[in-house]
Amino acid sequence: MPSAPVAPAAAARAPERHGSVTTLPDTRLDWGPRRRGRLAQVVFWGNLISQMGIILSGGAVRLTGSGLGCSTWPNCEPGTFTPELTLESGIHPFVEFGNRMLTGVLCVFAAALLLVTWRWLSHKGVGFRRLAWVPLLGTILQALIGMVVVFADLHPGVVSPHFLISPVLAATSMVLLVRLYDGDGPVRRAVPRAAVWIYVPLAAVGFLVLVLGTIVTGTGPHSGDAGDVTRIMLDPVLISRVHALSVYLFCALLIALLVVLVRTGARREARVAAWWLLGMTLIQGVIGYVQYFTGLPEIVVFLHLIGAALFGAAIAWVGARLVTWQEATA
Repeated sequence: MPSAPVAPAAAARAPERHGSVTTLPDTRLDWGPRRRGRLAQVVFWGNLISQMGIILSGGAVRLTGSGLGCSTWPNCEPGTFTPELTLESGIHPFVEFGNRMLTGVLCVFAAALLLVTWRWLSHKGVGFRRLAWVPLLGTILQALIGMVVVFADLHPGVVSPHFLISPVLAATSMVLLVRLYDGDGPVRRAVPRAAVWIYVPLAAVGFLVLVLGTIVTGTGPHSGDAGDVTRIMLDPVLISRVHALSVYLFCALLIALLVVLVRTGARREARVAAWWLLGMTLIQGVIGYVQYFTGLPEIVVFLHLIGAALFGAAIAWVGARLVTWQEATA
């Protein structure tokens, strides 16, 4: 029996491929799949890099003692939106204001990601379109929490959630990026079920590692300002050891996941992502011990922050590679 003819409107909106990226034609723009695909990649990569970069700029604010370089929000000083150079404040207002301006860059990339998704990538499903809202909404939430951080004089009870949202946004951005390059079909498991069973507690422990890391920071000397800033009243040595134990547990689960993936001959993408995560975790552990035994020098702490920025995204990378959106082959 001959198949029904495809309606012209439906055929005009059929996905077009450029490399590994498929996009829908746009009747408002006379752009081919190559141009649309390249722009989509720039937007998705830019969003991920920006979400990780804000962690580092925030760390620079803390490590330079610039957290209260601007005394109010959204203005830097009452009646002045931008900072002014004075001998008393030095560069601190510019460091803090630069971190705020990076939030604007995040909003641009997050808004562009949402627009590209709804215009050119809607064929990837409702779940993908909903997930595309997270970077923008999360960045707006971060800006509002940043306001509270200023008015709360860098209280660690507010600073810690302010940090923890960023790895979650980086993880979401990584899933979106992987999804951009993967197929357009319904999601399905691409590895043995045992790997998924291990990954769930692995991701939970990974987030616990980040939470404990913020508590360690809240007990330490880098408060974000040279003034009298409230610190978390816990023994820093004790909480550092608890943090280290959580890393050991994370490594044990990750090794168990790698054993399952390797022994079962699971898809190469999952094994590569897991090996990269293990390498980054081990390097991060070494940096953590170096900063602990050398008295928390700023440059080493900053290197540890780079690892933290990569950590959440790498966990999400592994999780996204345990499933696939590619059509099943017979």
